[in-house]
Amino acid sequence: MAAQPVGGQKPFHVVSPVLESLSLSKAVGTKVFMKLENVQPSGSFKIRGIGHLCQDAAKKGCRRFVCSSGGNAGLAAAYAARELALPITVVVPSSSGPIPVRKLQELGATVEVYGKVWDDANSRAQELAKTEGWVIIPPFDHPLVWEGHASLVRELKDSLEDKPGAIVVAVGGGGLLAGVVAGLQQVGWQDIPIIAAETLGAHSFHEALKAGRLVTLPDITSVATCLGAKTVAARALECAQECQVLSQVVQDAEAVQAVQQFLDDERVLVEPACGAPLAVLYSGRLQRLQSEGRLPSPLRSVLLVVCGGSNIHTAQLRALKSQLGLE
Repeated sequence: MAAQPVGGQKPFHVVSPVLESLSLSKAVGTKVFMKLENVQPSGSFKIRGIGHLCQDAAKKGCRRFVCSSGGNAGLAAAYAARELALPITVVVPSSSGPIPVRKLQELGATVEVYGKVWDDANSRAQELAKTEGWVIIPPFDHPLVWEGHASLVRELKDSLEDKPGAIVVAVGGGGLLAGVVAGLQQVGWQDIPIIAAETLGAHSFHEALKAGRLVTLPDITSVATCLGAKTVAARALECAQECQVLSQVVQDAEAVQAVQQFLDDERVLVEPACGAPLAVLYSGRLQRLQSEGRLPSPLRSVLLVVCGGSNIHTAQLRALKSQLGLE
């Protein structure tokens, strides 16, 4: 189903399905609904906010987009650029690997591989954006990106009979978290606890929450490279003051194992970034939050944002399992 026009422009994202997962419901002990963002045209939720920002920039006379990305943001920007018939340069770090590079080129993007992690690629993109007529499309840190992501929650309000007892999301740079909080505030659901999941080695949000200020990780060591922002967006920290946000950090092995289990249970392949919130549900962490009194018990339904991700295929999943000693 197509999304409704906003400000006279038809968005590039689709209204994604909401389905109950029987296997996750059994693991958690309450109904778990999945918001299947993996079916978006670019393969992840990113098209919501980035598509919205690209449409706005095109309307204002942008001549070329430039975007830094670990993969999914670039794919969303490249998809939007193609739809708007505008050229785009996407700068990706070497840690992204060959899959997103190939997919970006298939969408017509000019791809530059620069640096080891996203922060390096972002520095290069900022330099390129100084060219006249070029507009930078930040992967997560922009109000219009958050505004676009908020559409996800408005769709939930239309899809679900009752508001969920908790929402589980992955946190990388914090754009999805910021969008979910904006959406919850728009529909009057800001009392819903948000469980924010990261992998160890890409846990910049967790460290910022702990310190009460932004913290820059020395390096990204997680295999979940799409969560790989060494510093989370300042807005993500503000969100934790406006809503109840419970940070959970899982091991890489747990995230990858959760990807495999989700593939077996639901016939859906997602990348390790999406494995982080799945691991929270599969591993009993949600029940632990209940036993600690940080979540209500009993709990109304849980909503999992299946954020998707295009930086994965079965051979890579096998390689990750082998690397982490899971085979």
